[in-house]
Amino acid sequence: MAEQRSDLARAFSEDGALKTHVGGQALIEGIMMRGKYNWSVAVREPDGGIYVEEHDLASGRAKNGWLHWPLVRGCRAMVESLVLGYKALEIAALHAFAEELESGNAEGAGEVGSSDSPARSDSPLDCPARAELATDPSRPLRSSDVGEPGGDGGRELEGLGARLAEEGEEGGFSWKDDFGRPDVVIDALGAQARLEVVEGPEAAVGPEADAVAAPEGEDGEPEFGKREMAVSMVLGLVLGVVLFIVAPAALTNLVVGEYDANPVLWNIVDGVLRVGVFVFYLWLIGRMSDIKRMFGYHGAEHKTIHCYEHGLPLTPENARSFPRLHVRCGTAFLIMVMIIAIFVYTVVPLNALIGAWGVPDGAPKLALVIAVRILLMPVIAGISYEITVKWAGSHPDNPLVKLVLWPGMQMQYLTTNEPDDGQIECAIAAMQKVLEREEAEDAKAKAGFDAPATAGANDAAEEPASATA
Repeated sequence: MAEQRSDLARAFSEDGALKTHVGGQALIEGIMMRGKYNWSVAVREPDGGIYVEEHDLASGRAKNGWLHWPLVRGCRAMVESLVLGYKALEIAALHAFAEELESGNAEGAGEVGSSDSPARSDSPLDCPARAELATDPSRPLRSSDVGEPGGDGGRELEGLGARLAEEGEEGGFSWKDDFGRPDVVIDALGAQARLEVVEGPEAAVGPEADAVAAPEGEDGEPEFGKREMAVSMVLGLVLGVVLFIVAPAALTNLVVGEYDANPVLWNIVDGVLRVGVFVFYLWLIGRMSDIKRMFGYHGAEHKTIHCYEHGLPLTPENARSFPRLHVRCGTAFLIMVMIIAIFVYTVVPLNALIGAWGVPDGAPKLALVIAVRILLMPVIAGISYEITVKWAGSHPDNPLVKLVLWPGMQMQYLTTNEPDDGQIECAIAAMQKVLEREEAEDAKAKAGFDAPATAGANDAAEEPASATA
């Protein structure tokens, strides 16, 4: 019997000959794929179908060529990935946890399932996982708190607060029994344990419906406001700065002492703590049920890209055979950022600045160290991008590349899970939208038409293959 190889070994040895520029991101019950000309989102809806939506990618090369210079392009790619990621998550949240319409409302049900909707599509493959996902309660597509299938969405949400209050009275949080269980801990703190749309446009009933309904886009689809998206992004960035810059620096200051006393040791301890916080954060959120499924979609994205890079038809059967790890995953980029940061912070002559300005010990000196770290993040991102995406992505067989990518590949064991066929179906549906667009643009170019300018046409391999956190 042949020895079974690990996903890590297979990811390096079975890297396909066709190195695609298409990258993706795992979402809530779905996948986002990004190509040269467009990006698409495929989301598994509560009824078992797949909702597919695509958007054009605006070109920036013609007007802002400097954004594609070495080092600068890494910062651009990181910002674009964040923006597209938030937009894709918005789409996924609206459709993965949309309220089921009342079974007796034939008109509403026909509108949701209408085949003439350009964004709504049935499963592209005859896969039994579609029906299984819609009926198997062990693989939830939405929170059970929303109510029983077939019930009235408005009445369910009206009684949601009362039911949650009753559940809280039945059993409280126990440090002995519940500590270490993230879902229970988060619930005890009063936070939202599951990633769900608690109140959508269908929740509003009666005369006040127009006042509380979410704004609608051009196609009639409800969408979050730009203000909410901006606030969400800012809060996410602030949380990231606090967790991965401020907290490790403050703890290092307590353990090692003042920065200028021993800068090398200070930066090493700070870097190790930062990586430790990041690993613990991924492990902790990975124990939540919704994040576990999201990591399964991350694995489905990798398997689908593997399948395409090997030139095989995109089917769950073909994609399932490939490893869930991928050498061009964005997780490697994140780990490389943290490793490169140690070297950049060490070589920057911060001691000279402290001495020239006469910064006193304690909080002022620590604040300066933190501020310099934040200001240097674009430089670190640019260097990490050139190493992990441009160089390593172009030389996957180089032994040094394998050494450089090894930490990021190990992290993928935390950020990916083995997907089911339904999750692979979503990845394939998103991938097909991107590939269809590229085939159409190539055909137009060959026919003599002017293909639209693209930001990624000549830097196709620039984007990390995934941005899953």
